[in-house]
Amino acid sequence: MSVAKKLHLGAFMRPVSLHTGAWRYPGAYPDANFNFQHLKSFALKLEAAKFDAFFMADHLAVLNMPIEALRRSHTVTSFEPFTLLSALAAVTERIGLVATASTTFDQPYHVARRFASLDHISAGRAGWNIVTTSNPDAARNFGLDDHVEHGERYARAREFFDVVTGLWDSFADDAFLHDAESGLFFDPGRLHVLDHAGPELKVRGPLNIARPPQGWPVIVQAGQSEPGRQLAAETAEVVFCSPRDLAGGKALYADIKGRLVAAGRKPGDLKILPAAFVIVGDTVEEARAKRLKLDSLVHYESAIASLSIALGHDASGFEPDAPLPPIPETNASKTGRAQVLKLAEEEGLTVRQLAQRYGGYAGLAFVGTVETIADEMAAWLFEEGSDGFNVVFPYLPQGLDDVVEKLVPELQRRGLFRTDYDGTTLREHLGLSRPPNRFFA
Repeated sequence: MSVAKKLHLGAFMRPVSLHTGAWRYPGAYPDANFNFQHLKSFALKLEAAKFDAFFMADHLAVLNMPIEALRRSHTVTSFEPFTLLSALAAVTERIGLVATASTTFDQPYHVARRFASLDHISAGRAGWNIVTTSNPDAARNFGLDDHVEHGERYARAREFFDVVTGLWDSFADDAFLHDAESGLFFDPGRLHVLDHAGPELKVRGPLNIARPPQGWPVIVQAGQSEPGRQLAAETAEVVFCSPRDLAGGKALYADIKGRLVAAGRKPGDLKILPAAFVIVGDTVEEARAKRLKLDSLVHYESAIASLSIALGHDASGFEPDAPLPPIPETNASKTGRAQVLKLAEEEGLTVRQLAQRYGGYAGLAFVGTVETIADEMAAWLFEEGSDGFNVVFPYLPQGLDDVVEKLVPELQRRGLFRTDYDGTTLREHLGLSRPPNRFFA
């Protein structure tokens, strides 16, 4: 097996763990999601481990879940991403800094200014995660009674991308002369006024910030819906997604890369990084025990609702500490039901354990030793299921320390991950070219 290909690793850091029980794990920082000193220490550890990027997801509303579940959630309070990443840019040197910004509830000029500023402040390490925002409660925080229709959100997102990237190209790279002798600060001939008027947006421009060091901050997209895949093929340079297994990952990878070529781009122009929940143990049994302990910290009343949704069947009356009883088929997702049944059989989980799994984190997970996890990650890379992973930590700091201190050295020993950064920008970390200015040669 050739090891010329290397994994790209991002860190999913907002919330610091997607697992509902993370803040309750023994030794974990309960306030890790909203404590700058903790977050700074995580960023420095990830940079020392040569991670590609520190990724800040964002929510424009308190998560729309029942208050009984919300009161147990460590995600109820988080920093605004740009404020945090700007602060982290000052204490880090190489790691990429990726933030979510909504195309539905923000304006292109705001987004262009913020990311251009972050790219300059960080010397070329910014990335923009484009989202259309799925939480209907967000609409009510922006003067709307109902959420914007799905198709309309994606139409706006496509135009939004064109406007933001056009604004980033307002100045040629050589526009700023800084000629003290002549008194010329910039060359007006190297300034372009966008003057965009489209179906969704009207923006004159130009942006009042010099072109970003990377040309454009790296374009990231999350999601894998049909319109999302097409938008990614046309615009994205990194895709964060959530296939549940290697077969699903390979199908998604082939589909998006195929669309990329159809859109006139090269496969290498886009990196696909699924979310991967990683728990490291000295033995596989120890890692699984950590997982069961973590899942056990999810409150049953919150968890059973998640299991009912996954099954398409009300599970609230099941005996919690017995095996899952026979489940009749319904009109709900047969795929979801089949996944629950498969998991219950493979791991011998009780109803309580299944509910806590689905109430905690039920996505793609690598739970084992550094050797077994490295084997799995290598399979995804070489069988074209992914170009790397956006790592989800189970609890912090211990879960993060296990990855950077134990797993990363094993990946490096195998030649699967870098031992040092080759460049200084996020584009260089990801092997992405700097986009030319569309208005100036």
